[in-house]
Amino acid sequence: MLTTDFPIGSPCWIDLGSPDIPATAEFYRKVFGWTFQEVPGAGGYGFLQLDGRTVGAIGNLDEGARSAWTTYFRTADADATVKAAEQAGAIVRVPATDVMQEGRFAALTDPTGAEFAVWQAGGTTGLDLVSDEGALVWSELHTSGQDLALAFYEKLFGWRTEHFEPSPGMDYRVLSTAEGDQQATSFGGIAPTMDPAQPSAWTPYFASADVDARVAAATAAGGSVLMPAEDVENVGRIAWLADPNGAPFALIKGEPRES
Repeated sequence: MLTTDFPIGSPCWIDLGSPDIPATAEFYRKVFGWTFQEVPGAGGYGFLQLDGRTVGAIGNLDEGARSAWTTYFRTADADATVKAAEQAGAIVRVPATDVMQEGRFAALTDPTGAEFAVWQAGGTTGLDLVSDEGALVWSELHTSGQDLALAFYEKLFGWRTEHFEPSPGMDYRVLSTAEGDQQATSFGGIAPTMDPAQPSAWTPYFASADVDARVAAATAAGGSVLMPAEDVENVGRIAWLADPNGAPFALIKGEPRES
């Protein structure tokens, strides 16, 4: 289960690149009730908050990039992690960089093409709220190179994996951090892409007590349905959506399976 203790290797932050920050913030307000708090002097970057607690952030979309959520994984040493990632075949999009006194981050692309980031905590350890209604509860990588991705992240973060078959023939790997009880520290999964044309990418899941109601709110606000709400045995009720800029995200009722 994802917690705000954020052990090394766990997802600790998410943010979204948007071509229109105010419009994007308004979409997520309608879906989750999040409010947007711009950070002074940060070029439009700001925090998405639920009852005053940060659950994510939005920033300006880089030129030529597609709108997407980025998952940050906690590291004790951003520079060392970047070096190890590059040696293991990753592309460094943004080298390790200080974010004022809050921490140090880097943006990378794994060997299968999935973008992610790392965060070395300073004044900010991570999000204020996770694993609660309307907050990040699970991070999932769909990739065209599952074995390559597993080997890469296991080397980088020491993740432990456990095989799980949510549907017949599906090779799903539940991910846990290197330290602690394996079931208790599970935070996400790696699965094959659902379509050969689908790019490898990390997708955030947000906890939703009423998945169908949030799907309806999202479509009414201009979002689209990538996978309709459905019950998955031993997992829960899930749906995949895209916001008006095409950024995918998912909803889940209850916690994902941890073992």
